[in-house]
Amino acid sequence: MTKLLFLSGSARKDSTNKKLAQLAANIAEQEGAEVTYIDLKDFPMPIYDGDLEAESGLPEKAIALKELFWAHDGFFIAAPEYNSSIAPLLKNTLDWISRPHTENEESLSAYRNKVAALGAVAPGALGGLRGLVPLRMMLSNIMVHVVPAQVAVASGFTAFEEDGTLKDENLTKMLQNTIRQLVSTTQALKQNS
Repeated sequence: MTKLLFLSGSARKDSTNKKLAQLAANIAEQEGAEVTYIDLKDFPMPIYDGDLEAESGLPEKAIALKELFWAHDGFFIAAPEYNSSIAPLLKNTLDWISRPHTENEESLSAYRNKVAALGAVAPGALGGLRGLVPLRMMLSNIMVHVVPAQVAVASGFTAFEEDGTLKDENLTKMLQNTIRQLVSTTQALKQNS
């Protein structure tokens, strides 16, 4: 069975991106995937520092999160946009778990041959779309297969129903299409590896 990890790049309690990640996880479950939803609030890490890494290795929470990435075939990130780019929490997290921590560990082992799908929610008209561009580029450069489909939810503070679903039917279809691509691409890569 395809195992997929779902997370948001925000730690805020009422984050709209957490809502999107949870909704995406529900859709993936309906598509037959085994789903794990995580909150980055449960994985606090210091700002990446090469000297700190040299002195004490990877933080305990970075290792725990990296092991979750190892255990899954792919992942979905609901990525908040900060100043038209990647949120610092998300960037820092992805940087820490890119680092090797075991003997003879393959470079970028948390990411290599994984499949990812992306989404974003923002209060503005572009729905966090600008932040997805550098995130997609970064993930592609660290050996992740990023599916072409994605979803950007504008007017994020009013975009969700009380039950966590999206009010806009077209956005719902875009999210479903994105998750279907994630599931089918992950399954295809697993069969060919």
